[in-house]
Amino acid sequence: MRTSAERPALMADGVATSYGELLDKVSGVATWLGRWPQFRAEGVPRVGLACGNGVDYIVLALAILKAGGCLVPVAEELAAAERKELIQRSGLCGVVLGNREKAWRGEAIGREESTGAGWMPLEKCKIQHEAEFCALDPAFIRFSSGTTGRSKGVVLSHRKLEERIVAANAALGIGPGDRVLWMLPMAHHFAVSIVLYLYHGACTVIGTSHLADSVLEIARTTRATVIYGAPFHYSLLAADKGGFPWQDLRLAVSTAAPLPAAVAEGFFKRFAKPLVQGFGIIEIGLPLLNTGGAEDTPTAVGRPLPAFDVELRDDEGLPVAVGKLGELWIKGPGMFDAYLSPWQPVEEVCVNGWFPTGDLAETDAAGRVFIRGRKKSVINVSGMKVFPEEVEAVLDRHPAVARCRVFGIAHGVLGNLPAAEVVLSERETADTRELIRWCRKSLSAHKVPVRVEQVAALSLTASGKLRRE
Repeated sequence: MRTSAERPALMADGVATSYGELLDKVSGVATWLGRWPQFRAEGVPRVGLACGNGVDYIVLALAILKAGGCLVPVAEELAAAERKELIQRSGLCGVVLGNREKAWRGEAIGREESTGAGWMPLEKCKIQHEAEFCALDPAFIRFSSGTTGRSKGVVLSHRKLEERIVAANAALGIGPGDRVLWMLPMAHHFAVSIVLYLYHGACTVIGTSHLADSVLEIARTTRATVIYGAPFHYSLLAADKGGFPWQDLRLAVSTAAPLPAAVAEGFFKRFAKPLVQGFGIIEIGLPLLNTGGAEDTPTAVGRPLPAFDVELRDDEGLPVAVGKLGELWIKGPGMFDAYLSPWQPVEEVCVNGWFPTGDLAETDAAGRVFIRGRKKSVINVSGMKVFPEEVEAVLDRHPAVARCRVFGIAHGVLGNLPAAEVVLSERETADTRELIRWCRKSLSAHKVPVRVEQVAALSLTASGKLRRE
C-alpha cells in the first residue's frame, strides 16, 4: 500500500477507514489466525473465506495473506454440495467466517474480537503435487465460473499477483486521488481490482445497493471518480431520471458480462461519459481494456494493454486476417502459475508463453478486439457458425424476455440447429411463434432458433453467468 496512513482506504455506510486503521485491523486478525494449530501446520495453509461484501471481507482476505495463508474465496451463493466439493478439492485447513455468515451457522470454534469473524477448522488433506504447490509461494486460488465444464482452480502466486496489478494499472491509471465506487461481489472480483486500488493508494467506496438513486447518492457524497460494475448496474444508471451530473466521474469500467450497445449508449447519454469495457480472465488478469475508443465502439473489449500481446489464430494455430474470426491467444505478465485440480503447471498449458483463451474474436482495422463467443459453445449449422451470445442478445431485447439461453440440437442433415430456452419477465407473455418472428427481424435464417421453450429458470454459475452444457 503506497500512501500515507491517514488517507482513507475504504468507505462504507458513510464511515471511512484509513490506511493506518486498515493495516492495524489486518495485522490483528493475522495474529489471531496464526494461533490456530491448523494454520500453523507444515506447508502453505489453504484458507477458505466465507464473508459477504464489505470492509470485513477486505480485512479478512488481506489478513489471510499477511499470515502466510493462501486465500480461497467461498462464494455465499454456493449450495452445500458445492461448498463441500470446493473444500475437498482445495484441501482447506479451515474457513474464516464473516460475522454474518449463515452457511456454517454455529460451526465456528472461536471469534476474532475486532471483526467478529469465526474460525472453522477442517481436517486438512494434501492435494496433488503438494510440494510443487508450496514452492510457488501461492497467494490465491480461484475456481472459475465453469460455464462449459468443471472448473480447475487457478493458482496465483504473490509475484504474479503484483505483476497483474501493475500491468493493469498502466491503462486504468488508478492513484491516490481516486475514489472507486465498487459494485461487484468480492468473492468473484478481488485480486485485480480491490487489491489494485489499495496497492496504488486509492480509496475503495463500497456500495450496498444496486438501485440507481442510492448509487448516485453515494457517488455524490463521496465524489467518486471511478466506478467498477457490470452491465446490469449500468442499465439501471442509464435509466435514471434525476439531475445529478456526476462531474467527478473520470472512468466507468464495465466487466463480468458482455456490454450491450444500448446500455453503453444510454449511459453516455445520461452522464456524457463512455462505458469502458474490460476483458478480464482469471488465468491472466486484465489484458484488454477499451480505452480510447469506447465512445465510438462500446461493444469492443479494446486493444491490448502495453504489457500484453494478442493474436487471433485459426484451428491450425495460424494468425487470421483483420475482420476474420479466430481464437484469442494472449501473452504477458501475471500469467497464472498452475491449475490446481487436476494439477497442471502453466508451462504445460501455454504454448511458448501464449495462453489459448477459448474465446472466439475478431479485430477491426484499429486493432480493437470484439469477443464473439466461446469456442466450445459455437453451433455449427451445415458449416456455418452460430454464436449463442449473438442470438441471446436479440432475444434479450424482446420486452417480454427476462433471460434466455441458446444452444444447439442435433439434426441428421445439417449437423446442429439453434434452439432457445427463455424466462419471461413477470406479468409478460409471448408465445414461441412471436419470439421466432422477433429473431427473424434481426438474424440470418440459419441463426434463428427452430424451437423456443419457456422455462421457469435457467441454470447459472456461481458468478451469475449462464451455465452452458
